[in-house]
Amino acid sequence: QVQLVESGGGLVQAGGSLRLSCEASGRTCSSYVMAWFRQTPGKEREFVAGISGGGARERYADSVQGRFTISRDNAKNTFYLPLNSLKPDDTAIYYCAGRPGLFGDVTTAHIFDYWGQGTQVTVSS
Repeated sequence: QVQLVESGGGLVQAGGSLRLSCEASGRTCSSYVMAWFRQTPGKEREFVAGISGGGARERYADSVQGRFTISRDNAKNTFYLPLNSLKPDDTAIYYCAGRPGLFGDVTTAHIFDYWGQGTQVTVSS
């Protein structure tokens, strides 16, 4: 089993930055596809960014392209999502997710096997 724990959320003003981290334990996730999703009340979980096992491939939601950059440190079994130029619309609970296999579809939440508990990001206007 893989356990994922997110950290780094908080309250920030519009235009500010945060850095989310996702630490994996229980198994080395260096070959896993990892992704970040976010969710607001009453809405479905929304894809934010994904990265392949080796880190060579990345994909972003249009709404965050150019502002967020997913990365991974396989030596630390940890994954990151710096959030820059934050907007009030970025307010959500952010979740990291992981699954073994090829990069493929990283935008569909239900195909991911492992999830963290989420970290709240609140952006004030």
